[in-house]
Amino acid sequence: MMGDSAKRCIVLASLVCWGLLLACAGCEKETDTKAEKVEFEIDKVYERGPLTVHVRLDKGKMTIAETVLLELEAAIERDYEVQMPKVDKLLQSFGIVDWDNLGDKLDPNNNVVSTYRYRLEPLLSGTYAVPGFTFEFYEPNNVQEKQYELTTEPIDVEVTSLLGEQRGELVIADIEDVVEMPQETSYWWIWAASAVGAIAAGMAGLYYLRHRRLDKLVRIFKPAHEIAYERLRILVKDDLINAGKFKEFYERISDILRRYIEHRFELRAPERTTDEFLVELQWTDVLSASDKQSVGEFLQHCDLVKFAKYNPTSEQIQRTFDLVKDFTEKTKSDERKIDVTDRVETEEAVEVGSV
Repeated sequence: MMGDSAKRCIVLASLVCWGLLLACAGCEKETDTKAEKVEFEIDKVYERGPLTVHVRLDKGKMTIAETVLLELEAAIERDYEVQMPKVDKLLQSFGIVDWDNLGDKLDPNNNVVSTYRYRLEPLLSGTYAVPGFTFEFYEPNNVQEKQYELTTEPIDVEVTSLLGEQRGELVIADIEDVVEMPQETSYWWIWAASAVGAIAAGMAGLYYLRHRRLDKLVRIFKPAHEIAYERLRILVKDDLINAGKFKEFYERISDILRRYIEHRFELRAPERTTDEFLVELQWTDVLSASDKQSVGEFLQHCDLVKFAKYNPTSEQIQRTFDLVKDFTEKTKSDERKIDVTDRVETEEAVEVGSV
């Protein structure tokens, strides 16, 4: 018979082995994720002395709702060191959505390879250049400490508009006539009692959940421009233009700009009519005169579509979208942030806060 101590040793050894296997599986998964293969449509190669640089893009043509993956790879001989460029300081027509450092590795020639990836989003439609980047490299053991540079060339990327190839096929559906609904026997008192009971039960449940989860609530803050960009991406994804829902498109894009102005500059834009807001805007100095004029023309144009059944041209629709994105990009700031904490999924609105 096997003793208790021997059994414990076997069990312990089994647990250790399983733990090592799981850890190895996790490491392998992480490594596979890091080494994720991406098909790059553009791959430019530049060489100078001990340094070889690849500038890669996964696409050369995209819509304004898409993103493009930029990869910078620098391979240098082991006696030298290279400094990667500061991409965020050089971009003008693109914003950085995400970025990743894939780390250093050795290639078959024993060179040190550094790879950085950047997920970029366009700011406007048109043809724009991913700029050239300068890589500085030097020999650390050289007493003269002389530095060298390798500069890449700009790469043009075509950004197509929101409307694509259907710009000339836009049709606004007219308002349908009012239809009389047939009268039916009403049991309103039963429904009213049920509704009151359901509301009371729901409020009691929410009260209980709110107080139970209060200690677990983590406050989440975001800059106003990140909220606006996310709402613009959702608007593009919903594809209201090609569905002929122009009024809904203008209502939502107007609300996106109004709420961005409220969160960014503390101006109560959503609660006021256009005329009331423009009067208040003239007395504030948070915007330049040209920005005030652009915002005013934008809101008045939206009102024409929403209330006067004005038929916008495809160019006007595209300019409307571009104006909101350009204005947000030009005035964005990380100094003030908005509380976007999910309050038990009962409130969609965000509240102004500071961190």
